Amino acid sequence: QVQLVESGGGSVQAGTSLKLSCAASRDNISKYAMAWFRQVPGKERGFVAGIDWSGRSARYEESVKGRFTISRDNARNMVYLQMDSLRAEDTAVYLCARAKFPFGLVSRPGDFTTWGQGTQVTVSS
Repeated sequence: QVQLVESGGGSVQAGTSLKLSCAASRDNISKYAMAWFRQVPGKERGFVAGIDWSGRSARYEESVKGRFTISRDNARNMVYLQMDSLRAEDTAVYLCARAKFPFGLVSRPGDFTTWGQGTQVTVSS
């Protein structure tokens, strides 16, 4: 069973940047789509960005388009989320997830079977 560990969260001012990392261990993620979700208390987990197994295709939630960039390094078993021009409404716990089945590009929480513990991102205005 693959294990995912996120890092890179923190408390920042609006307009600044953060880069989140997701390290996978115990199994290879190279054949699977990966994604970042975020969650705030009292709300459902929401899709932020996803990337296909090859890294050539990505999908973004509307509010982060042009500000966030998802990438992956299959040789290192890593996935990243570069977050620029952060806003207060980006404040959440960010979670990394691996898709349930190989290949494809998916975005619903039910399409993912493995989740990390999350890393807190707090943006103050």
